[in-house]
Amino acid sequence: MNNDSLGTPLGNPLGNPSGNSLIWTAGWTAAMQRPSVGFHKNWAEEGFADQTVRQIVRVTGSGTAARIRISNRYGAAPLEVAGATLARTGAGAAVEAGTVRTLTFDGEPTVAIPAGGEVHSDAAELSVAPFGSLTVSLYFARPTGPATFHAQAWTTAYRAAGEQLAAADPAVFDETTVSWYYLAAVELADGSPARRDTVVVFGDSITDGFGSTTDADRRYSDALAERLAAEGTPRPVLNQGIGGNLLLNDSAWFGERAGGRFRRDVLDQPGVRSVVVLVGLNDIGFSEVDLPTYKPAPDNSVADIIAGYRNVIAQARAAGVRIIGGTVLPFKAAEYHTPVAEAKRREVNAWMRDAGEFDAVVDFATALADPADPDALAPAYDSGDHKHPNDEGYRAMAAALDLAVL
Repeated sequence: MNNDSLGTPLGNPLGNPSGNSLIWTAGWTAAMQRPSVGFHKNWAEEGFADQTVRQIVRVTGSGTAARIRISNRYGAAPLEVAGATLARTGAGAAVEAGTVRTLTFDGEPTVAIPAGGEVHSDAAELSVAPFGSLTVSLYFARPTGPATFHAQAWTTAYRAAGEQLAAADPAVFDETTVSWYYLAAVELADGSPARRDTVVVFGDSITDGFGSTTDADRRYSDALAERLAAEGTPRPVLNQGIGGNLLLNDSAWFGERAGGRFRRDVLDQPGVRSVVVLVGLNDIGFSEVDLPTYKPAPDNSVADIIAGYRNVIAQARAAGVRIIGGTVLPFKAAEYHTPVAEAKRREVNAWMRDAGEFDAVVDFATALADPADPDALAPAYDSGDHKHPNDEGYRAMAAALDLAVL
């Protein structure tokens, strides 16, 4: 397993297949979750057997070599990956001709990943442009059991029967979902010296991009990366949101609590310099409605929520990472909006703005509020459920950030 994130400058990846001497930078990530039903049809609980899964990601960096990280964090048994390829993306499930690279693991074409473990592939020579899309294909010859995954990708994933790692005909991939499976990261190298400039956006479904257009890369993390590039200061931007995630409690559906996964999903990423935290809405709202999927749903006090923020602030400070707090967005008319919940949101946001405990604050709540009713999202930014932004709302969130604090 090759877990180095820093090393000597890039040489010839094919002469150094493991990638141990390369300087790896962040390209793309997804926060891993336990197998669950989720909001949309997915394959997590059934897993895979004699099937190829083809997945598409858009990176925010560039490089001349790439590697992937595969996670079996929530597997109950070793995961056998019988083959893997990486290519530049064509249309849909198609790949760009001549770009398919067979991936290896410590020089071998297959790998077994222990339950709870992760592994990097070896380096593959592939020219990757900023905002380029990459296609990762994984073949599972033997039954995997339930799959570690990311539920809400807002990107189509494809499945085919048999080994179709280098398939040129996209028609063989005749099943789709909008989740990612086992794929936790893509990292890039280009011969540049080590740098610490990665931005991580971290939180719940609003960070994850709920309500954005599928296959369009219109989450607020995408808009932020595009804005940084347009300003002449391109930097990797990683999205570590999980739909439904809670600051204070683990959930079978919505992942490990934010405070518990913060080190793994933020601080352990290559070259991380800053993190934008937007979480707490579900901790405020879940207790206001009786829905099985919202359990556990304790009646958290504002003091509880502030203690949760202080926990992640302390973790970031100890690692020398700048931490920016995002105010909780308006959610009037959403299913769990009540006078009690609204009072908590206002108090939490007032503390965030006034206490000075984050390194900086981005006032998402004010930026997206309806001027005629500040407890509600502006109609132009509302995806329709009154708590998640649409594409324009996510663009407004990216615009609200002061790039200087990152």
